[in-house]
Amino acid sequence: MFFGLTDKLQEVFKKLRNKGKLTEEDVNTALREIRLALLEADVNYKVVKSLMARIKERAVGQEVMESLAPAHQVVKIVRDELVSLMGGQNARLNLAPSPPTVVMLVGLQGSGKTTTTAKLALNLKKQGRRPLLVAADVYRPAAIKQLQVLGEQIQVPVWQRPGDPVEIASSALEEANRKGCDVVLIDTAGRLHVNEELMQELEEIKSKVKPHEVLLVVDAMTGQDAVTVAEAFHQRLGLDGVILTKLDGDTRGGAALSIRAVTGCPIKFAGVGEKLDMLEPFYPDRMADRILGMGDVLTLIEKAQSAIDAEQAAAMQKRFLSDDFNLEDFLEQLRQFRKIGPLEQVLSLLPGFGGMKKLQGELQLEEKDLVIVEAIINSMTPEERRRPEIIDGSRKRRIARGSGATVQDVNRLLKQFEQTRKLIRQFMGSKHLKKKRLPGFKF
Repeated sequence: MFFGLTDKLQEVFKKLRNKGKLTEEDVNTALREIRLALLEADVNYKVVKSLMARIKERAVGQEVMESLAPAHQVVKIVRDELVSLMGGQNARLNLAPSPPTVVMLVGLQGSGKTTTTAKLALNLKKQGRRPLLVAADVYRPAAIKQLQVLGEQIQVPVWQRPGDPVEIASSALEEANRKGCDVVLIDTAGRLHVNEELMQELEEIKSKVKPHEVLLVVDAMTGQDAVTVAEAFHQRLGLDGVILTKLDGDTRGGAALSIRAVTGCPIKFAGVGEKLDMLEPFYPDRMADRILGMGDVLTLIEKAQSAIDAEQAAAMQKRFLSDDFNLEDFLEQLRQFRKIGPLEQVLSLLPGFGGMKKLQGELQLEEKDLVIVEAIINSMTPEERRRPEIIDGSRKRRIARGSGATVQDVNRLLKQFEQTRKLIRQFMGSKHLKKKRLPGFKF
């Protein structure tokens, strides 16, 4: 996500750093380029105008212009203002002091609302909550069945019954009390904000069940349209927050950077993938770091801690430090990365990912390739797995026959492994990483 915007901003900052001392004209030129990059990312023009005015006021001040590293000061100012633009801090769900907490999810058709409802249920379940999914979309064919299937996958009960959406939502509260559920998630039907009849229905549901949270689910790939939709729903329903979906897609970032400023509604969650566990709390500071190409190490750590076994990670760290990393370890690490998320998404959380795109292209690793990788490594002898440098032409042909792959596949794997080993040596040999390694995270 945001690769286009990130690349342009990094190029602007690179020019500033190359200049050393900055003049006011240098700063003005950089701000014009930043302004253009934000507009091309589909950020609301009023938001851009206000943002640039604040950045300029701070960036041309005496403290910045006379500092030893003015370019870094400008980057810090841009980051701070982006964080402020997106809300400043993580906005949590408003959980009721006495259960059940009622959360009503609304949005347009096709925004991913039903799937997002299930994702939110799984997220809450991992926190020890007992959610109940409510199938209140009686208009879309198979909407109820879809929610039932998703509920089965995450082992969360689903409430559905004949009747209109208002009756279904109201009766769900009684069901939650019977089942001992402490969070009720109401999946309403998707609708256009200009459809008066359906918008009136949402107002009736809200009036009847009195939800503690009304969350709008919007597709981040719709750009400024998402902001327009959010404004309309907020005026009618009084939104408590927004969930952005499809942030893993080819989104330009305009919605994420505009919604809070235009509507005043905080972004509470972001969907970063199709799997049901790919819903993240939205942290403005972490998102700003991603946009500026600084990575998001905290999110990466949280993902790793939840997906990777601590004992295995500790053992692997010792092997990294002893320079004893072999093909068996390589296969195990690829499996661990799959638990965290797609490789591209994991790499995008590392600082300076823009400079690693070439490496990613060289690795050319996809989920389906893991099947071939595992077959190739399993066709090797223990000695070959421990010492891949002994694998010559005849051994490659034997391994290829045994795994159902080609000699080219074997060569590609060995090349990928050597590149990975070099990368690990660079990271593990970095004094900066050794000093900054966080307590409780061994990887």
